[in-house]
Amino acid sequence: MIPLSEARARILAAAKLLPAEQVPITQGLGRVLAADVVARVTHPPTAVSAMDGWAVRTTDISAFPVTLTRIGEAPAGRPFTGHVGPGQAVRIFTGGALPDGADTVVVQEDADDHGAMVTLRDGSGPGRWVRPAGQDFATGDVGVAAGRRLTVRDLALAASMNVPWLRVRRRPRVSILATGDEVVMPGDTLAPGQIVSSNSLALCALVRQLGGAPVDLGIAGDSADSLSTLVAAASGTDLLVTIGGASVGEHDLVRAVLGAAGLELDFWKIAMRPGKPLMFGQMHGVPMVGLPGNPVSALVCAWLFLRPLLLAMQGLPTDDDLRDAILARDMGANDSRADFIRARLSRDGEGRLVAEPFPKQDSGMLSRLAWADCLILRAPHAPPAKAGDRVQVMPLDGL
Repeated sequence: MIPLSEARARILAAAKLLPAEQVPITQGLGRVLAADVVARVTHPPTAVSAMDGWAVRTTDISAFPVTLTRIGEAPAGRPFTGHVGPGQAVRIFTGGALPDGADTVVVQEDADDHGAMVTLRDGSGPGRWVRPAGQDFATGDVGVAAGRRLTVRDLALAASMNVPWLRVRRRPRVSILATGDEVVMPGDTLAPGQIVSSNSLALCALVRQLGGAPVDLGIAGDSADSLSTLVAAASGTDLLVTIGGASVGEHDLVRAVLGAAGLELDFWKIAMRPGKPLMFGQMHGVPMVGLPGNPVSALVCAWLFLRPLLLAMQGLPTDDDLRDAILARDMGANDSRADFIRARLSRDGEGRLVAEPFPKQDSGMLSRLAWADCLILRAPHAPPAKAGDRVQVMPLDGL
């Protein structure tokens, strides 16, 4: 068995940054930007009013009240083409271009409109309620830097910068292959000794959430022919993930069958719990991750290893979000394997994070993982921990 840190380093070393492709902005949500979004326009393109009111010259409002002559109006999209001279005012609306000659806006709440004339009761100096040209951004400004997963806010900014197409990383194509005669898909008829498979569905969802494109190859039976046939369908994808069949039983065929198909095994077995029988290698230059069959082990390993691998392939940071918390109950000493304890998070009266481990930890108890908010990280040979001790936790937001 190799240490967890070494296993993770070897897996990340195999990550290849995926090439870029161009997509319409309407398909950009959640994609990872491969080239900066650069403004093609200036916004606002000219000075505009931030409020409904009156565009005037500051020199005409040195004392109040003051009555000016109305010479026109400037709604958004229809600029006033004349010039504002002494004693004159233009009715202006939010987003309207500031007319030539005017340098400030008096809001409509401080004015009495008399039709041809307007009386202003209050106001301030130059630039009040005026958004100058380029206040938001100017042509050539970088709005969104490459290497970011695009949000709704990013897309709004790109659109306002008049950018209709985006350069993004291609989605990682991930083949997912479950194994075992004992597992069937949700809704299928269960024969004696069979169980419902959750792993394929969950891993496909996780891959999508991480920005990938899952390819569900189905479930291979416990025969070399069945496994070989489905593995062949993974051709052309960027990553192969198998589930189960990687332990030491006579029906655990993944290593043998994939080895015959060209798998170059890097390692098998990690000093961690849950997830000891994790396998990693290369199939003709394509990374292969063999996850354990137990559902908790499969998902915890996917979170620890598959997630950073997919992030690296898209050019995103791979650091874990680790936080300190207060332990809510005692835990015994740990053995020689790193342990990832499923726990719930809350906050105490002082606002500190509190982690409460479930009393029963078993790699077959998916309900506990579903109810958990975090994993408590325990180092190999960690001594007993008491309630109130500080522990390090990894939030499971998104898993």
